[in-house]
Amino acid sequence: MRRGRVHRIEGPNAAPTCRHLSVSELAGYICIPLIAQGEALGILHLERQKLESASSGGDEFLAGSKQRLAVAVAEHVALSLANLKLRETLRSQAIRDPLTGLFNRRYMEESLEREIRRAARSQRPLGVIMIDLDLFKRFNDSFGHAAGDALLRELGSFLYSQVRGEDIACRYGGEEFAIILPEAHLLDTRHRAEQLREGIKRLSIRINLGATHGVTASLGVAAFPEHGPTGEMLLRAADSALYRAKSSGGDCVMVAPVGDDNGHGFCER
Repeated sequence: MRRGRVHRIEGPNAAPTCRHLSVSELAGYICIPLIAQGEALGILHLERQKLESASSGGDEFLAGSKQRLAVAVAEHVALSLANLKLRETLRSQAIRDPLTGLFNRRYMEESLEREIRRAARSQRPLGVIMIDLDLFKRFNDSFGHAAGDALLRELGSFLYSQVRGEDIACRYGGEEFAIILPEAHLLDTRHRAEQLREGIKRLSIRINLGATHGVTASLGVAAFPEHGPTGEMLLRAADSALYRAKSSGGDCVMVAPVGDDNGHGFCER
């Protein structure tokens, strides 16, 4: 692999042998590195069976034209793997926020409409949480953009660790984040939002000279079908609740009003 060369072993007494094989089982093999665009992606490994070894009369394993064919196959496989890896990288870049690793806003909005249609067909609920860091501009101005980016990365990692496999967490824009919770009732969504609020309060960001700085967040909650049949209506309701949470002083969860209800929430002081 290091040299990018074909490695061929004719039998158990040949050396050096590869560590991924048992010497006692060797009857001859060949390892061909899979290299594309200067990157080692793996190995094409071909073994000779013991019966084949006995009947071959000591002929070299995969000599001449057979080895050239094996090398050509390895080159094609390496190129295919490199293309697949590139395609996956481009797809990830298209749907992921590069700073936090969470989904981006476009992917979240497309997914929200799909999940709402699914929820409507199955007559199941769906929750949305909007999250905004409190006093983020002040934090940025005080400690610099590098510290601000570190804070956003830390929050992204925290949210990723807290969501279920079916949940969709995204960076909505700037210091604002959104989470889609399929099959979550309004009260369950509010409970999850309060858990997130408490978890964010426990985050500490290392800044200048090794000092740490705590953060808080405001959260707005909405749910399908209570707050509307479309993703746009849900996001608007959750964003309005988020605005009320920030207006209440931050470090707060607010639920969007339903019908004649004025909404409710929980704020720390």
